[in-house]
Amino acid sequence: MTSSPTADSLAATAASIARRAGRVLLEARAQAERDGVTGRDLKDLGDARAQAAIAGWLAAEAPGDAVLSEEAKDSPERLAADRVWIIDPLDGTREYSEGRDDWAVHVAVWERGDLVAGAVAIPGKDLVLDSATVVGASGAIADPPRMAVSRSRPPALVEHLRATLGLEVAPMGSAGVKIAAVVRGQVDAYVHAGGQYEWDSAAPVAVARAAGLHTSRIDGTPLTYNRPDPYLPDLVVCRPELAAQILATIAEAPSFGDNP
Repeated sequence: MTSSPTADSLAATAASIARRAGRVLLEARAQAERDGVTGRDLKDLGDARAQAAIAGWLAAEAPGDAVLSEEAKDSPERLAADRVWIIDPLDGTREYSEGRDDWAVHVAVWERGDLVAGAVAIPGKDLVLDSATVVGASGAIADPPRMAVSRSRPPALVEHLRATLGLEVAPMGSAGVKIAAVVRGQVDAYVHAGGQYEWDSAAPVAVARAAGLHTSRIDGTPLTYNRPDPYLPDLVVCRPELAAQILATIAEAPSFGDNP
């Protein structure tokens, strides 16, 4: 009987797939630039190329496992599966289409109720973080603490946190890049309440948990995955020392929720 893969081996596979997908995306963008493909067409091209590549690799390397991907039709069969790969083939299409490097590839593994592995590739920086090998941030929290925020549409809650706690904000691209910045110690927190789906956070949350960071919904409840409705609109990822203060400040906010 074939033994089930370990969390570490799943993380290694996730990292390999994320890295390879990153190469596909870099090559696709370079070719698009030569061909004059820009804007929405470039976003769609990147999504399609990465999705096709990842789907093919998973079919060969994880046959029989279910998949939840932003760029593929969902199936209720995943709800009864023992293992589900949660994929965002290109997180940060805007940044990708603008020639920036703050976009990512997310590959996570959910197994029997919880995330067990994940990897985030940031191809523009030749970086892959995975849950088996990640090393958590060390050293003192910045003074004032730094919080990653959306460069294009930060939710109203972010301004409340900044003003109340005196945080310094650091605008950057995709959710994966923001959470990776917390993992790497470049910032101390990332708070989002503007609407996301499971594929936006599953892989970076798996890595963040492995790095010893706090991860939760903005009301402090756990982030759960592989649910019938994959809409998962908010999260907090931060250094553990800041979690209680951030959550208390959110709870005291006049209002929060999905903001454009």
